[in-house]
Amino acid sequence: MKKATTEMLILFLLRQKEMYVYEMIQEMARLTDGVLTFNTLYLAIYRLQEREQIRESERRIVDGRARAYFSITTKGQEYLQSLMEEYRIMTGAINSLLVRDGQLYRGGDSDV
Repeated sequence: MKKATTEMLILFLLRQKEMYVYEMIQEMARLTDGVLTFNTLYLAIYRLQEREQIRESERRIVDGRARAYFSITTKGQEYLQSLMEEYRIMTGAINSLLVRDGQLYRGGDSDV
């Protein structure tokens, strides 16, 4: 699930604008108030590139450093939609289960 969630977040950010990898890491942390932090995203980036869901759109030299900017492709847009749908279904099911804490079984460990 973490792999798909990471890919979903990358694609979501790239749907907003082109970014380089470190910028994505910074934005994920900033936009989630530090809840979501990543040391690296390169494995997910490579997977998404290999499947043609993102592409390197431009290389720029900024402050003497080469930065590769990425953008989402049509395949990436489609994959993002499916990931978001699956994510909503899964989190909805988990939430509906968790709100039933203490109400599932009466009188014992596993009285079904």
